[in-house]
Amino acid sequence: MPSLQARFAAALIALCAALGVMAGFWAVHGRTGSVPGAIWIMLAYFTNLTGLVVTGLFAWLALGGALFADRRRGSWLVAGTALATLLVGLVQRLLLQGLRIQQGGDLVADILLHQVVPVLVPLFWLAFVPKGYLLRRDPLLWACYPLVYLACALMRGVREGHYPYPFLDIGTIGGVAVLAYTAAITAAFLTVGWGIVALDGGLARRRAA
Repeated sequence: MPSLQARFAAALIALCAALGVMAGFWAVHGRTGSVPGAIWIMLAYFTNLTGLVVTGLFAWLALGGALFADRRRGSWLVAGTALATLLVGLVQRLLLQGLRIQQGGDLVADILLHQVVPVLVPLFWLAFVPKGYLLRRDPLLWACYPLVYLACALMRGVREGHYPYPFLDIGTIGGVAVLAYTAAITAAFLTVGWGIVALDGGLARRRAA
């Protein structure tokens, strides 16, 4: 069972993620007037999906879930989630910042999901997760999540004529540009992922010494 400090930190992270998703939902529902419609729109965004993953995982930890009974699995899950939140924050900062004026629920969701959670989750991994259990192949496994999302987002965009992010809009920027953005984001994701694995191994060796 996680320590009391870890459970408190996990509860805080779960609360921030949940409030971010709920604030975003409230804003979208206000524009659509439809609960199913708002849910469908929310699920189109990697930010919201990752927010739901963070909410579920850290709520379970806060309630005393025995995630670290299997240290390899626990470390893999939290590190992979931390990497996904870093992707959310970096893409927002580098590709989406300033494209739309945020206010109300959208602003709350933006702050919590793009700024707060991408800091708190990696800090939780650094402070509370056992080190030395990550493997060099892990970033390739973690990459399955954003790549599956990408495929689904593109198929949905082709079918509906609307893409969740400008850098995925094939109709506006063209397939070559989308491919270039995708390749760059994937490369950055894998690079940061291998950085996390290297840091994990370095911290483990330092503590052992």
